[in-house]
Amino acid sequence: MIAAGNEFLGIIVVISLVVGMSKAMSETGIDALIAKPATKVMVNADVAFFVTGISMLIVSWFVWPSPAVALIGALITPVAVKAGLPVIGAAIAMNLFGHGLAMSNDWIIQGAPGVTAKGAGLADPMVIIKSGIPLFLVMGVVTITIAYIMLKRDMSANKDHYAQQALNYTAATTEVKEPSGAAKLMAALIPVAFIADVVAMLILDLKGGDATALIGGTALVIMSVIAMVEFKGESLEKITNYVRDGFVFGISVFAPVIVIGAFFFLGGEGTAKAILGENATGLLNDIGLFLSQNTPISAGPICFIQTIIGGITGLDGSGFSGLPLVGSLAQTFGTAINGDVGVLGALGQLSAIWVGGGTIIPWGIIPVAAICGVEPMELARRNFIPVIIGLIVTTIVAMFIV
Repeated sequence: MIAAGNEFLGIIVVISLVVGMSKAMSETGIDALIAKPATKVMVNADVAFFVTGISMLIVSWFVWPSPAVALIGALITPVAVKAGLPVIGAAIAMNLFGHGLAMSNDWIIQGAPGVTAKGAGLADPMVIIKSGIPLFLVMGVVTITIAYIMLKRDMSANKDHYAQQALNYTAATTEVKEPSGAAKLMAALIPVAFIADVVAMLILDLKGGDATALIGGTALVIMSVIAMVEFKGESLEKITNYVRDGFVFGISVFAPVIVIGAFFFLGGEGTAKAILGENATGLLNDIGLFLSQNTPISAGPICFIQTIIGGITGLDGSGFSGLPLVGSLAQTFGTAINGDVGVLGALGQLSAIWVGGGTIIPWGIIPVAAICGVEPMELARRNFIPVIIGLIVTTIVAMFIV
């Protein structure tokens, strides 16, 4: 567990700091200002679905899907419902774009690919991200398109029901309080700061831990500046509260990941040596070597094995606990068939997070269901068919590029 904790510590810190920043933004009304432009373009249900989803996608890339749920759910969802989008439609869009598409590639914070890359013995998480681009795109396009078509059919069949639901929902919403002048200035500067981070990553070729550190440092500076500007003499206390709240969230998410990841890390050669000694080879490596020498292995079965195992590990509802395992399997099977370890790692990561990260597991989608006011089981049922079809199609594509 100590070895696994050391592997995950950097990711936990960055996610915690980003969540702390989002809490500071929420308390001062900055998040409402940043979200406001998106609300002006929602003229009908079709536009509202994709604006809600894309807004969730962008915010999730920078502040993680769970904090993004509070922002998008509280600020954009009421506007989307007024535009004619059912509440369940807003929940589906937030789920698939945020907890599915954004979290599965995670190219800004690099939390998921960082864990997968560690398990696969890759020094740079960008290998997982770049190799998986075709898979992320196929999964996103197929799943979201099918979910949207199914939603449109349901809307056509239940027009009166959803019209009444929109009236009830909008009547229960409240207005967001007016932010201060300093908050308005910060709302303009914060997106610029994160855009500058992305530019710096490209120009300076920052990867892995360096890129993650840049995002975490930016979040910490923004959080501190917000506290100093808005709360003056109470700023140090506020910063402490934000950091504590962020770490409470980070540890609550990663506590089971550390325990389960510790078990899976025994299977990878690198971490097995740190735990069991210099002569350790890694249990998964041994099993994979045996299979490669004694059974015929090809790209097709291996890709489906990666998808199935990733989905099974996602049943705990976190999406992260199985990443060390799918990373180790990617290294093992990729070596056995002389295939692309990055593609196999991305496929396993995609499956684990789409299943467990909060799209089709009822206990993993409670935040979205709660803030939208829908039943978790209903949301999971709506997402199930699109996600499963998307996984099948994406696995078939992986067979041809691995």
